[in-house]
Amino acid sequence: MRKRMRKHFRMARYVFYKETLLDPIEHLWTFLGSFAGIGLLGFLNSYHLAPTDNLFLIGSFGASSVLVYGLINSPLAQPRNLIGGHILCAIVGVTVHKLFPEQLWLSGALAVSLAIVLMQITKTLHPPGGATALIATIGSEKILNLGYFYVLSPVLSGVLILFTVALVFNNITPHRKYPANKSWFKVWKRKYW
Repeated sequence: MRKRMRKHFRMARYVFYKETLLDPIEHLWTFLGSFAGIGLLGFLNSYHLAPTDNLFLIGSFGASSVLVYGLINSPLAQPRNLIGGHILCAIVGVTVHKLFPEQLWLSGALAVSLAIVLMQITKTLHPPGGATALIATIGSEKILNLGYFYVLSPVLSGVLILFTVALVFNNITPHRKYPANKSWFKVWKRKYW
């Protein structure tokens, strides 16, 4: 019986990340980080724009918050994936919308599909990036009118805010470490610079 329980426990470890375990301190830091990140974006949005213009707050940032504050050791939450995935997907989304502005079904499907493949090729896979590409094609009139400025704001500016807040909140305690590989910048610089 004990042997069988150990086997099931080992299998469960492969299925679930250790962040999904019930640790109230981890949940607290996840809450504080995501609250600060999204709250800062919302504050900047309300400070600089009219209450009806929600340009800094795009839906994909909520999903990114799950990764960068809740699953900080996941490869999908690392800086290269977070920043690179969103930027690449925003460029793809805007480009596809400019090519097929009248056919939403085509531009949406094409933008998401191309974005996924390009993220795989560039090793910047970040699932919320698919939503960033989709928002660029089916977003509100204000977002669609931004064109390639959509890449700079809200996407790049918002991702940098989420990343900065993640660096602060995920490294306050000795139990949390983000990014998982501290030498990510050295690796990136050596590979692409």
